[in-house]
Amino acid sequence: MPDTTVETLALRVQVSAFAGPTLPPGYAELLREGLGGICLFGPNTEAGEDSVRSLAAEIRAASAEGGWAPVITIDEEGGDVTRLEALTGSSVLGAAALGAADDLALTEETGRAVGLRLARAGINLNLAPVADVNSNPDNPVIATRSFSHDAGVAAKHVAAWVKGLESTGVAACVKHFPGHGDTGQDSHVALPVLDASLDTLRDRELVPFLAAAEAGAASVMTSHIVVPALDPELPGTLSAPVLGLLRELGYDGPIVSDALDMAGASASRGIPAAAVLSLEAGADLLLLGPDKPTSLVHETTAAIVAAVDSGELPLERLQDAVARIDRLLADLTDAQRPDGALDPRFEERSVEGARRALATASDDLSEIPHLAGARVVTVDTEANIAVGDVPWGLPPDIVIRPGDPLPDLPDAPLIVQVRDAHRRPEVGRTVAELPGAVVLVEWGWPGAYDGPGVPRLCPQGFSLPGMAAVTEVLRRSGWNR
Repeated sequence: MPDTTVETLALRVQVSAFAGPTLPPGYAELLREGLGGICLFGPNTEAGEDSVRSLAAEIRAASAEGGWAPVITIDEEGGDVTRLEALTGSSVLGAAALGAADDLALTEETGRAVGLRLARAGINLNLAPVADVNSNPDNPVIATRSFSHDAGVAAKHVAAWVKGLESTGVAACVKHFPGHGDTGQDSHVALPVLDASLDTLRDRELVPFLAAAEAGAASVMTSHIVVPALDPELPGTLSAPVLGLLRELGYDGPIVSDALDMAGASASRGIPAAAVLSLEAGADLLLLGPDKPTSLVHETTAAIVAAVDSGELPLERLQDAVARIDRLLADLTDAQRPDGALDPRFEERSVEGARRALATASDDLSEIPHLAGARVVTVDTEANIAVGDVPWGLPPDIVIRPGDPLPDLPDAPLIVQVRDAHRRPEVGRTVAELPGAVVLVEWGWPGAYDGPGVPRLCPQGFSLPGMAAVTEVLRRSGWNR
């Protein structure tokens, strides 16, 4: 059995990340010394699934040399947030579309499809699903990543997705506790405040997390938001009252921090100090963020050791965190089932679900005019950091940016596609300048929109099944591409 010095314990609670598809020597050495694991991001997955499988094997081999088992984790939510399918777009529906389709069997099979893909790639912990209730339509970071604005709908679909994912032996990490849905800022770049009473939290935010726990979710991720009803000063990731509430709800698995490089956690204090505070508050597994040098891991380790030496961080709290991680890894040992089969109609059922999601939020489809010869115009806007730079929408004929001079436009009907136009006034202004616009495809959250009065299609997030459903509707109106 490897030694368990304080330095080793401090490494065991950290999950870091590096750029590129191969394991750097410095990270291989850290894994041998006890680094808890690696989180994979877009730069690690761009070479394809075979490359990811090889990288995961490298990570496991390096850890095994030190006598450890590593956490290998990723954000694979489906829909708008995908890492393994970042070059093509997700082959499964995202949360908002699944919640709108309201087919729990399809949601469970979608979680299972994601789990099978991850298991084949050698990944054992998925930072999904999102359990946030998107009650604020102007939320810039949750939006279509949420199953619903309704807590009950979100809860039952979170539970189904967790059940499907974990049937493959891949652990779920539901997020972002105690709920990031009713916020108007992105915790990647700011410190949002959830100004809700305890009663509201219990009736809305906490409902999907309770459902996830009852479904057997292996872990829960924190959020970098301030909840004054629980703690008026510290964000949830660093707050003992917030994380204590999770334990009071009966959850006993590992608490995973959201990435500590995000502004909501570390902008005013730095990542090593945030790591110590998060452990003190009750977190067990600390995500440091993407593309980090090995020096950050060493600095964070030193800060944790110093906190133990000074008495700021009780050694027992650090040991408890490692014990929870080890129990999770023990549960995952030999549990993955990458060769399981999906329902042979899964792809067809996904498109059927996309049709239902489209119908629940779109305008009257009979109002779409004839689209023979129509061209597709993308009004391009920057995605939030969680989504990243991934494909979205129909393949465009023309791409414009809000505020830029308009190019010469064809004398043809225009199918205009946007994301979250309801909270981006500049997008509405740009659409209004397009005289040929006859249909608007809203790929983001289907909030109230006061732009030009043309029929609006709302697939509730981008995915390949969603694109197929939108294409069917447009072709029924004569679009012939």
